[in-house]
This record gives sequence, C-alpha cells and structure tokens, in this order.
Amino acid sequence: MARIFITGSADGLGRMAAELLIEQGHRVVLHARSQARAEETKRNVPQAEAVLVGDLSTIAQARKVAEQVNALGVFDAVIHNAAVGYKEPERIETEDGLSHVLAVNTIAPYILTALIAKPKRLVYLSSMLHQNGDPTLEDLTWKARAWHGEQAYSDTKLHDVLLAFGIARRWPGILSNALEPGWVPTKMGGTEATDDLNEAHRTQVWLAASEQPEALVTGEYFYHLRKKSALPAAHNFAMQDRLLAICERLSGIALPE
Repeated sequence: MARIFITGSADGLGRMAAELLIEQGHRVVLHARSQARAEETKRNVPQAEAVLVGDLSTIAQARKVAEQVNALGVFDAVIHNAAVGYKEPERIETEDGLSHVLAVNTIAPYILTALIAKPKRLVYLSSMLHQNGDPTLEDLTWKARAWHGEQAYSDTKLHDVLLAFGIARRWPGILSNALEPGWVPTKMGGTEATDDLNEAHRTQVWLAASEQPEALVTGEYFYHLRKKSALPAAHNFAMQDRLLAICERLSGIALPE
C-alpha cells in the first residue's frame, strides 16, 4: 500500500486517478484550489485521507500546499496533475508577474518538487502538445511575445517533461517520469476530444504505484502504459538545467541537492 499526493484532484483526471488508487488499496491525499472545492471533493471522494487547499497560480500558496503536504509526513509518490488549459484568450498575469499558464503548469510543480520531502516517485503530466513547445526557453513569462494560448500551453507541457527528466538526473534515487494522458473529453480537453477517457488516468496510477518492472524506471516518457518518444530537445541536459535555473529565479526557491 502506497501513500500518494495528487495535485489538481478535485475533478477530471486527478480525481479519476485518486479513485482508482483508492480502489487498489492505496492511501491518497487530494488537492483543491479553494476551500469550497475542497469541501465538494471530500463529499465526492470520502475515502481520501485528506484534501489540501491552495491556489497553485501563486508562489505563496504553492509554498503553503508544500507545507501542508510535509505536515502529513513523507509520501511514496507525488502526481503533478494540476494544470490549466490551452484556451486562455489573453495573457492573465498573476500576483507574481507570471502568466497564469506558466505559474500553474510549470512553476507550481517546480516549487512542489523543491519543497515537498522527497518521495520515492514523481509523476508529471504532460501532453502530446509538448512536441510543439518552444525549446529556446525564451520569454517564458510572455511579456515580450504576443499572447498565443495554445503555444503557451504547449511550452509549459514541454517544461513538465524537462522538469521530469532533469529531476531524474539530479535525484537518481527517485523515479521521475512524464506522461501524456491523451486528448480526452474532460473539462480541459473539451467535447471534441477523441481519445479514450477510460485509459487517460491509468498511466499516472501505474507509474505512481505499480511494482511491475516496466514502471520502475526513471527519466522516461509514457502514453497508455508504454514508453513513447518525447521531443528530442527534452533530453538535452543543458536545456533541463536551464529550465531549472529559470524556475529557481522566478520562484526564489532553490532545488535541493
């Protein structure tokens, strides 16, 4: 039995993963961005050990989420599921001067990775759109570029792969992997999505808790329980290190050795 924390698990794939893990006998701690959402989540998933609260679009609240996690003790796995989508029509600036998409999809998982006591496994949700991400890592905050919602999202999903691979290198004792769940009809994916919703949450569950040899790897990218090729640039060590350095500068939080 493993103990697993899942960000962004009030609904969608995060909640589906939580329910499957609970069904498998694992202890699961969930996360919602507000107290109202947390109360709703407690009603919907009463078997959850706890529901933590924090808006991951701000550095201060991401810190508080990490503090809440650490107060509960050490976890076997953390699934970085929380994300905002690719349809934001304009650049929304957070209180930290970041774009909303960057704050939630890139900076928050970095902060939580840096501050939560190291688990045995880290799982980062990416997207097939990471293949369209900008590997130059220029103007991550979108202050110079004209806003393009899908490109901003694609960039952050590339960041998630870089983060997973970079952590796999930095922390060799931890299994750190990324995956794409497919384009599925969730609130984020929309009704036109064509992939199988019943399969979309299974890979993160498998990477977080399975003892199968195929799941006990690190620095890999997956789709539906199978390894898949990530954008080649994601394997570039210098690019991984550059993203980690940018995240440290933007958040003011250093990654532990």
